Amino acid sequence: MVEPTRTQRLGAYAVVVDQGRILLTRISAVGYPVGAWTLPGGGVDHGEPPYSAVQRELWEEAGLVATSVRLVDVHDVHVVELGRGDQYEDYHGVHLLYAVEVDASVEPHVVDVGGTTDLVRWVAIDQVDSVGGPVLPMVTHVIQHLDHFVGAG
Repeated sequence: MVEPTRTQRLGAYAVVVDQGRILLTRISAVGYPVGAWTLPGGGVDHGEPPYSAVQRELWEEAGLVATSVRLVDVHDVHVVELGRGDQYEDYHGVHLLYAVEVDASVEPHVVDVGGTTDLVRWVAIDQVDSVGGPVLPMVTHVIQHLDHFVGAG
């Protein structure tokens, strides 16, 4: 058996909630897992402050500017299975989860066209499970702990 490639990735993600809706993004064909719904965010570049990364990712994936950013939680996922390119992978993702406020009157749109996000939209919190594709565990975690992200700060 071939030893799996070990990957650890630090990501910063925006939890944006407004009037019973949460902002979600869909992973494009160049990302992984394709078609899954997640939060706006992604990898923290080498030397980049996570606080800056979450704001950059929010702009790239949703065309929105953060007016308030507050670190709330850390989530992680560890899987050993087939991953990108059907290669066996031992993957550990560490997710910094920020409560983020935006001007909700601005229509979200993908700025980084051709990147790892192909769609962004507001989804009613009670409709997340029927968004039209798989929802990553990080989103489920946020929904289960939503009171930590809204109304406190």
